[in-house]
Amino acid sequence: MAKINIMVTRHSAFYSPLISTITGGFLNEEGLEPTYSIATPQKSVQSGIRDGSVHCGQSAVSNGWNALERGGSNDLVHFAQINERDGFFIAAREPDPDLRWDKLIAGKVLIDHAAQPLAMLKYAVHKMGVDYAKIDSVDAGNVDEIDQAFRAGQGDYVHQQGPAPQQLEHDGVGHVVASVGEAIGPVAFSSVTASRDWLATDMAKAFMRAYRRARRYVNETPATDIATAEADFFKGIDHDVLTRTIEFYQHLGCWNPDPRITHEAYEVALDVFLHSGVITKRHHYDAVVVPPPDEA
Repeated sequence: MAKINIMVTRHSAFYSPLISTITGGFLNEEGLEPTYSIATPQKSVQSGIRDGSVHCGQSAVSNGWNALERGGSNDLVHFAQINERDGFFIAAREPDPDLRWDKLIAGKVLIDHAAQPLAMLKYAVHKMGVDYAKIDSVDAGNVDEIDQAFRAGQGDYVHQQGPAPQQLEHDGVGHVVASVGEAIGPVAFSSVTASRDWLATDMAKAFMRAYRRARRYVNETPATDIATAEADFFKGIDHDVLTRTIEFYQHLGCWNPDPRITHEAYEVALDVFLHSGVITKRHHYDAVVVPPPDEA
């Protein structure tokens, strides 16, 4: 079998369509032996693709705007969506099934300050009629540090991707009270990226066949079965927690069976980043996105 090296910027059940190319056996059936790694401060998805150690990886169309903002162009492109919704949640110390978003102003909120999660949260808060500047936002560090800080008693609310807040709930530490994805609606959130050269290869076409099957699988398969298949990827996460997280994402509509990145979702992502002041203009779709390799 040919080896295919996949790297993700983050590891979460939110990325089950990509993980399922491995756990569902779809890549193996295409004659590909996958490796799966998580980016580090020393090595990003982009640097791995550029040095040839990574074939494709999880990123976001927003990463394609960095070079464009500097007047450059992109050597890496995005060819398939992973999620068409934001996958973050707000968890609170106490249950609040009818959360009004303006309640966030009354307490300290541990917020993931990475570029896209923060931009999306600012836009969600805006859509819910709240001035983000009035929120007492706490930057507790990276994903693990945020989780540890909330567990240690810091903050009244926490902003996390699943299954972290669901595990907090399982452990009696917090309660999921809101979905950022529900507040924003369809948006180009995360996608699969690669070099233009790799996308012209037979391996890329084989990957895409496997990925299309994986997207159907995560929509049609019971969440508990997906969680069982992914268990080795989520050691330390309770099976019921993983199941509930996957089930929520299925119902949220994150995983449209059509893998193409739509113009509509792309335009909303531009709205998000313009609102948050991260970009200065609307960058053209074709400068960042290309068709899937089996359609090119």
